[in-house]
Amino acid sequence: MRRKAIFEDVLALVLAGGQGERLYPLTRDRGKPAVPFGGNYRIVDFTLSNCLNSGLRKIYVLTQYKSGSLERHIQQGWDPIFSAELGEWVYTVPPQLRVGQRWYAGTADAVYQNIYLLEQERPDKVVILSGDHVYKMDYCRMLEFHGVKGAIATAGAVVVPIEQASAFGVLGVDESWRIVSFAEKPRDPQPIPGRPDRALVNMGVYCFETEALVRALCADARQETRHDFGHDVLPALVGTGKLFAYPFVDENRKETAYWRDIGTLDAYYEASMDLVAVDPVFNLYDREWPVRTVPHQLPPAKTVFAQEEPGGRIGLLLDSIVSGGVIVSGGRVERSVLGPRVRVNSYARVADSVLMDGVEIGRHARVRRAIIDKDVRVPPGLVIGEDPEEDGERYTVTPGGIVVIPRGTQLE
Repeated sequence: MRRKAIFEDVLALVLAGGQGERLYPLTRDRGKPAVPFGGNYRIVDFTLSNCLNSGLRKIYVLTQYKSGSLERHIQQGWDPIFSAELGEWVYTVPPQLRVGQRWYAGTADAVYQNIYLLEQERPDKVVILSGDHVYKMDYCRMLEFHGVKGAIATAGAVVVPIEQASAFGVLGVDESWRIVSFAEKPRDPQPIPGRPDRALVNMGVYCFETEALVRALCADARQETRHDFGHDVLPALVGTGKLFAYPFVDENRKETAYWRDIGTLDAYYEASMDLVAVDPVFNLYDREWPVRTVPHQLPPAKTVFAQEEPGGRIGLLLDSIVSGGVIVSGGRVERSVLGPRVRVNSYARVADSVLMDGVEIGRHARVRRAIIDKDVRVPPGLVIGEDPEEDGERYTVTPGGIVVIPRGTQLE
């Protein structure tokens, strides 16, 4: 299938209305897809970059909770990339309340309440994507697979060790990748035929024939269900024999396929630390598959001071991601992600942490295994992340022991 044909005939819907309760307090002031990630980016940038790199340029982003930050981000960073004159766009669509005075009840209901978009655009196919996953995927390959199989719907799926599959929705398939069962977090996951040590888990990436999608959504809306694609809509299509699983092909070009659902604070932290390894498991530097975002007009990052005498100040950065406008002035940073305009002052120490836009670390302060949201000033001498009992009394601490400090917190 030529990319030009895909560009003309496929509509992408990005589901970006999740409340992100398990990511609180990072979602206190923004929706989950708008949470900063990897220094310069927002989580939604990875799905939108996949669309762009795949040749999909008709995109609706369905928003809901605390959508202001996400809408500004897309307007500033993504609108300029697309040409309306050429029939390209990325538009945010807040809830329209077209089928009742209520919020979206589930992923399928979010699309059902915006079914007029499908009637208006009349695409041949619809790709439905989650706006809160980090991965690289060429959706064209999935569309080609979908066409070859004669499918009415195709679900993207990741191959995982069978002992890990119980944490996800598992797809049972036959030898031709036809889906024969769905099971949500099963105790005994069904293995892939011929691979008893591997199972397929649902990615939340779907391709539908438009007519089949409309019929399925209307049927689901008439029933008392969770109105969710994975729980309800796709299982109802198993009996058609035309529902297939597409095994994820990773454009990350690493030995192990990379797909992360940034669903919890610990998952967010672990995915962030994936970026700072010497050979990172997720590659942000691949020119063949660029990840785009809002272009920040900031000066280059810099380190200050190289006083090698005893007690001297040395600005040092080790194994870290550093964004524009960062200044490390006589402090030390190790294995951390620094967002734009972060400042680390003399004799301060930062390790294994994520510091977002505008964070300042005062002199002699120490920060370890922490996520600090925007515009927080850590006072001189303050210690974060070294005393679990004290941290638990003052801050949010995750089950994995990560200290999380909300945006704009006044620390003393």
